[in-house]
Amino acid sequence: MAPSVTYSSTRGSATEASSSFREVVLAGLCKDKGLFVPDTIPTVGRGELESWRTLNYAELSTRILAKYIGPDQVPAEDLSRIITTACGNFRHPQVTPLQKVNGHYVLELFHGPTFAFKDVALQMLGGFFEYFLKQGSNGGRLAVLGATSGDTGSAAIAGLRGKEGVDCVILYPKGRVSEIQERQMTTIMDENIHCCAVEGTFDDCQDIVKGAFQDAAFRDEVKLGAVNSINWARVLAQTTYYFWSYLRVTDTNKEPGTKVSFSVPTGNFGDILAGYYCRRMGLPIGELVVATNENDILHRFFQNGDYSRRDINKTISPSMDICVSSNFERYLFHLMDDDPEKLSNLMKAFEATSRLTLSGRTLARAQEDFKSAKCDTAQTLDVIKTYKEKHGYMLCPHSAVGVSALDQLDMVKDTSVALATAHEAKFPDAVKMAVNPLPEAPPELARLWKMKTRSQVCDNDLAAVEDFMRKRIRERLERGKAVVQYGKWVLGGAFVAAVLGVVAVAVTRRKR
Repeated sequence: MAPSVTYSSTRGSATEASSSFREVVLAGLCKDKGLFVPDTIPTVGRGELESWRTLNYAELSTRILAKYIGPDQVPAEDLSRIITTACGNFRHPQVTPLQKVNGHYVLELFHGPTFAFKDVALQMLGGFFEYFLKQGSNGGRLAVLGATSGDTGSAAIAGLRGKEGVDCVILYPKGRVSEIQERQMTTIMDENIHCCAVEGTFDDCQDIVKGAFQDAAFRDEVKLGAVNSINWARVLAQTTYYFWSYLRVTDTNKEPGTKVSFSVPTGNFGDILAGYYCRRMGLPIGELVVATNENDILHRFFQNGDYSRRDINKTISPSMDICVSSNFERYLFHLMDDDPEKLSNLMKAFEATSRLTLSGRTLARAQEDFKSAKCDTAQTLDVIKTYKEKHGYMLCPHSAVGVSALDQLDMVKDTSVALATAHEAKFPDAVKMAVNPLPEAPPELARLWKMKTRSQVCDNDLAAVEDFMRKRIRERLERGKAVVQYGKWVLGGAFVAAVLGVVAVAVTRRKR
């Protein structure tokens, strides 16, 4: 088998060139502020793709990920087990099933533990973390720091709770996630899970995470790792459902060479970036549509090359309330012809001015890669209402944005797939503005209202978050040491008692 794909920083750090999959998974973010990108992109031929039609989701995912992860990093049997275990945590046997609605397809990505698409990747990422740590990587310890606009946090917690050697700290913007999203995070009482409500926006949380990774002393001290889509494993895991969708849409009555298009509601650009890599691998993808809400930095870029930072609007699709898309750097790197010097100069200018503008042939290339559309609150609610009343199908506010984009771009057809990124019951206040009464919520979500919560409010400050992490990690390590000492004491006492018992029996028998 071919060796594993290696990875390098988008910003060209020589010390992070040709990094292994294991190193990339555990590091998350590059030390030079860049993101890891594959040095080569493997391809899938038409014959090989056709041979995958009969595979189930876990088998398909194993074949795709094995293109990147060779036995030198994860032996084939272990890779299959990690992926199969992750897929076993979904409520639907197909993991990400498709439904045909109103003449197009909807890819349901919400059948995982937290009812959001991020479960697909984070269940696998948790498995990779645990696998590498048990082998002694990173000293057997990892402190994960993540920022969430709603869904990443609960999905990360579900994937990492109870994992040996892992502490998970999740930052979320106070008052800017739905109450159910917050409860999905704060009702988890595992000792290795720590939730922190930050007085600020998601971008503030994301900036704190990036700042922590740039603090070399802190990064090494706590053995910092990442679960946001800056972690390459997240993007890689999400490639599977593009292949899965293509195969299911073209299973019957499609001409050879048929292309399938995808509309992706996105804020951080990780989900649609997975589709971009699938196209680079050879998957016959037609259009890739970037669907945004009022926070439209990505739409503005693909329309006229304007990637400028603005204030965040609070909307009914909070997981997309993002001003700067952290994964976009990976795409820009490829748009700059994989030139780290060009990319680094571009990002430094953006970081200094909050503006990035492209034009001419470069913008034209980007517009060939992606289409885009923007959907405001009124349009979102109209789509939710229409699909419920006319088609008997419920959409969450984020999924409705993706469906609206298909309609705006005249792409409602049987070779188009809209990604449904979350279950509507996660956003009852928003959905109720369009559909009332609401359908009954799944029991896993309904019971959240009766559960205790645990969270810490934290200042919008890097030093405050670092202190919070140090304290929580130290407390847990001290509790762990105390448990070990108590166990030794109990076992020691039990051993002494057992010896004394044997002696007593022997003495008794001798007296007899």
